Amino acid sequence: MPAKVITEILDKYATAPKSNMQALEDHELSIVFEHLTQNNQISNIAAIYADEPKKPEAPKVEAPKAEAPKAQPAAAQQTAKPAQQPQQQRPAQQGQQKPAQAQPQQKSVQQVQRPAQQQAVPQQKSNKSTATAQPTTRVPEKKLVDTRKGGDVNLAKYDQRLEELGGQRGERMAQKGGKEKFRSNKGRQGGQVFSNKRRQDEAEKMRKLQLEIAKKAPVKVQIPDEISVGELASRMKKTGAEVVKCLMKNGVMASLSQMIDFDTASFVAEELGCKVEKEVVVTIEEKLIDTTEDRPEDLVPRAPVVVVMGHVDHGKTSLLDTIRNTSVASGEAGGITQHIGAYQAQINGKPITFLDTPGHEAFTSMRARGAMVTDIAILMVAADDGIMPQTVESINHAKAANIPIIVAVNKIDKENANPDRVMQQLTEYGLVPEEWGGETIVCKISAKKHIGIDNLLENLVLLAEVQELKANPNRAGQGTVIEARLDKGRGPVATLLVQNGTLKQGDIIIAGTSVGRVRTMLDYRGNRLTEAGPSVPVEIAGLSEAPVAGAPFFAVADERMARELVEQRKAEERAKAAAPVQKVSLENLFDQIKSGERKELALIVKADVQGSVEAVKASLEKLSNEEVNVRVIHGAVGAINESDVTLAAASNAIIVGFNVRPDSAARESAARQNVDMRMYRVIYDAIDEIETAMKGMLAPKYREVVLGHAEVRETYKVSSVGTVAGCYVQDGCLRRDCSVRVVRDGIVVHEGVLGSLQRFKDSVKEVKERFECGLTVEKFNDIKLGDIIEGYTMEEIPR
Repeated sequence: MPAKVITEILDKYATAPKSNMQALEDHELSIVFEHLTQNNQISNIAAIYADEPKKPEAPKVEAPKAEAPKAQPAAAQQTAKPAQQPQQQRPAQQGQQKPAQAQPQQKSVQQVQRPAQQQAVPQQKSNKSTATAQPTTRVPEKKLVDTRKGGDVNLAKYDQRLEELGGQRGERMAQKGGKEKFRSNKGRQGGQVFSNKRRQDEAEKMRKLQLEIAKKAPVKVQIPDEISVGELASRMKKTGAEVVKCLMKNGVMASLSQMIDFDTASFVAEELGCKVEKEVVVTIEEKLIDTTEDRPEDLVPRAPVVVVMGHVDHGKTSLLDTIRNTSVASGEAGGITQHIGAYQAQINGKPITFLDTPGHEAFTSMRARGAMVTDIAILMVAADDGIMPQTVESINHAKAANIPIIVAVNKIDKENANPDRVMQQLTEYGLVPEEWGGETIVCKISAKKHIGIDNLLENLVLLAEVQELKANPNRAGQGTVIEARLDKGRGPVATLLVQNGTLKQGDIIIAGTSVGRVRTMLDYRGNRLTEAGPSVPVEIAGLSEAPVAGAPFFAVADERMARELVEQRKAEERAKAAAPVQKVSLENLFDQIKSGERKELALIVKADVQGSVEAVKASLEKLSNEEVNVRVIHGAVGAINESDVTLAAASNAIIVGFNVRPDSAARESAARQNVDMRMYRVIYDAIDEIETAMKGMLAPKYREVVLGHAEVRETYKVSSVGTVAGCYVQDGCLRRDCSVRVVRDGIVVHEGVLGSLQRFKDSVKEVKERFECGLTVEKFNDIKLGDIIEGYTMEEIPR
């Protein structure tokens, strides 16, 4: 249909288009189609679908057309007049007579296209010819004509032939340096025929070979644990679009750069007809370090490794000295130089290795690095003192590491000794003596007067036999670094405890980020050794740097690879130092439970009185459910100290403080090791918060921000005001609007707000670190010398 007609229609009923190229809006199209519909009525819907193009219904078509304008508005009737003369139209206007109406809009468009093509004919046709041609303007159905002769044709054959020809030409051009010159065919006829024939034979052979390979073997794809979609596509020799399409079909929306796991990738590969193989990535560590399990027939008994733990001044060192002096030859007695922090003693011909390390420190720091060094713990308790705070810590450390405990009740020779009271106290911590029907071996000794030492050692040997400790001496040495230092003459020196295999002089060893060759090896007496078997402590020199205590060491074969691994570990450590440490906290507890990382929630409870410790401990342990087990690994009275933080870091535990505060060393250590500390004043708050954290409903609204601490150095009684405290700000600052708590010996005695804050005679907004100030606490006058005033504010956490 000519654009002019469309323009006229739009001009009449809407806005005239500015040019022929203008795109029409929806409402404009509706106007055009409505106009054409009303001006091109047909008699019968069957006329459109009739197979026979000859329909002698021309007069009948006109009758409804004449009636139609009566129902139209006046403006529409004027436009209808020229449309009522179908047989006297010029070719340019033939399109208006087109019977398109009772169809959807798309059909109308199809039906008006043919007249538009007829307009290109410049010749004028007679009325007669137009009338006869009129019915043929209907669009005929599409007809598909199959030109192929009988049966299916293998089109792939032709495509392949075309590729082969293209490939041959490419090869020929490559051989000739990329360009092919056209030469005349004179004198080449014979050679050309021969070369063409040979080439065709080779191509045929190649084609058959390729077909056979394609039939036999699908593409093998090696997929690692994680792979990007783009990499997977290239390995499968497929386009990225195919892989993305397959992923989308299975409900996975992923871009080419996105990583997918092995299961998803293997599913896609199999669906696209590939054979999947798991790609095993072998790291340097796996190549270098032999971690194979020992066969039972290769194992031989080894000496037990014993650590002595207990409270300060309960006789740990005295006991070790006594055992050492009784176990060495009399000729050497008195003149022994203790070279290393571990040594061996012979009891009834059987060796026992003792670690000479301060109590639980060795234990905790090593367990924090995942090294289980000791087999048995001797717990020293003084008969006159009874169980003290460090004794309780030692018990909890040993229990957390699942190590059997032998209790040595020392100083029984003293006048005020009361061993039975100690045994009674032990039962409170789950250690029931054998003579009272329990399983804990309790030996009464006196380290100074050599009473009961033999009985203790016999029990050690007996307990070691029950444990059936075994190792394989016929393999490369491996074990743990006990301690390390920098010696002025010999360089980095490390004390190692060989736990499996045999360490030999000249071995290349790797310990943490340290690597080197064993140049010298000394035993605990200072004698040179050439080799050391399982459970033997040795001091070695020759490492590149002093390794960290508790780091595992391995004897390896390839020095170059070992140095490469050390560089890799150093890079990882640098990256880890830059990244925040992911420790357990109440906020991420639920995520860890859901992801299956956390089956047990370890807690450390500190409170102001023993009754509170017991109550909090019992209440929290009742929160255990089938998903997570709540276990209080340590509970004690007093302020939260650095030792608690170390144990929490080693056990990945949360510290719960009830009416107590952490000291400054503990605060710094907790911030450094990312240990979560929670302080409460109401027991139900603690229970509710941990319970909601376990259920994943924890949404803390406020967070406490400690501003600073001030020490009370003087107090003044002022009649109209109350007690004024003269304070020195130790760290941070105190603000006029902050909340404060008064802490006495680590225990909170009051919480409130500042009444006033002054420097000299002026009231101030804040006092910074290392300045003095005077302050009062609202509704609290019992301020004493030495009290710590802790200032804090509550900060809202964005959800």
